[in-house]
Amino acid sequence: MATIWKSATKANTNNTFSGTALSSWSRQQKIAMIATFVMLGLLLVFSACSKQSQKPAQVGVSSPASTAPVTSAATPAATTAATSAAPVAPKKVHKKRPLTVTYNDPNSGVSFRYPRKYQFADGGKAQPQFDGLGPLPMNFVQPGGAAVVTVAMPKGSYPGTDFSSAFFNVNVNRSLSEEECSHFAFVDTRDADGKPVEAEKVKVGSMDLEKTSDFAANALKQAEAQYYHRYENGACYEFVLGLGTAGYDATDGIEPVDRDQVFARLEKILATVKIQPVAQEQVATKVTNSPDQAPGK
Repeated sequence: MATIWKSATKANTNNTFSGTALSSWSRQQKIAMIATFVMLGLLLVFSACSKQSQKPAQVGVSSPASTAPVTSAATPAATTAATSAAPVAPKKVHKKRPLTVTYNDPNSGVSFRYPRKYQFADGGKAQPQFDGLGPLPMNFVQPGGAAVVTVAMPKGSYPGTDFSSAFFNVNVNRSLSEEECSHFAFVDTRDADGKPVEAEKVKVGSMDLEKTSDFAANALKQAEAQYYHRYENGACYEFVLGLGTAGYDATDGIEPVDRDQVFARLEKILATVKIQPVAQEQVATKVTNSPDQAPGK
């Protein structure tokens, strides 16, 4: 009996130890599990807070980035569409009118440049006239001369002066010899003794010429002409620079025109004269030149 009790007691003791150990392990396990859950909970809380703190930053960065490309992409497209849709008007090119015109007469072989604003006359209308003093006579020693062309300055070229008219004139006489061409029917008579002044040899432009002058006047009007002769192509060429004046000493406020200045402008036209060989009768032409070719203003 005693033995059985001891065994039972021992068994009970072992059971008690095992229960105690089991109870003690279960408590630690519970504590560990609770600690684990607490840590998991804290991690979840930190994770949630971290995600919430990142969301505003992403919105703040992506919102402008997503808006800017749309705007910048849409603007060129809209501009391109508007540009392609609207027709582009061609630019108007304002060309300056050339200052000079080139006259070329194949029949006489004469060519020269003159300001485009000058008045032009050829053929039967080429014989110049002085107001109140009649037509300007040719200065060949023999008849047979023919007027080729005349270009005249505008009437108002020298306002406030006694300027009336000025012109450049070309005549040709094919019946004269070279020796006869070097003489004139009338020459400058303004010598102090009233004797004729012999013609002088001059060079204007590329031409060697014989030169004389003539003067005529009445109470109110004056006319002065300078004559130049050159023999070429078996003919005598006559170039005339003419100036007419009126009103000086008769109208208040009128000043005498600078005669040297007027003749200098006409001489610039004479300096452009060229005489080409004559092949056969053709039609005279006028060609507009560029602004930098003006012989005078």
